[in-house]
Amino acid sequence: MKKETKLKGKEFLRAFLICIFAVTIPLLWGVYAFQAKKYTDLSKEISDLERKQEQLIEENKRLVSDISILTSAERIEKIATEELGMHKAQSEDIIRVEMTGERK
Repeated sequence: MKKETKLKGKEFLRAFLICIFAVTIPLLWGVYAFQAKKYTDLSKEISDLERKQEQLIEENKRLVSDISILTSAERIEKIATEELGMHKAQSEDIIRVEMTGERK
């Protein structure tokens, strides 16, 4: 009787291990598929962000170039003289004001 019980115990253990093995393999494949999908999504997001970064860098270069053009002394002087009717001040046009005394 003990031998028969021992044999049934071994068969049960063997069947149990086979069931665990049979269940574990599909679960591992599922985890692998989930991780592969996650990796693919993250790779696409990284590519999109790198492309956006390149666009922003190019736009920033263009804006810096525009700023340097718009703030050039020649352009400002041209607008001041031609559009606003201004002229460079002569030394006799400059009035110096000195403040003396305490401020309250």
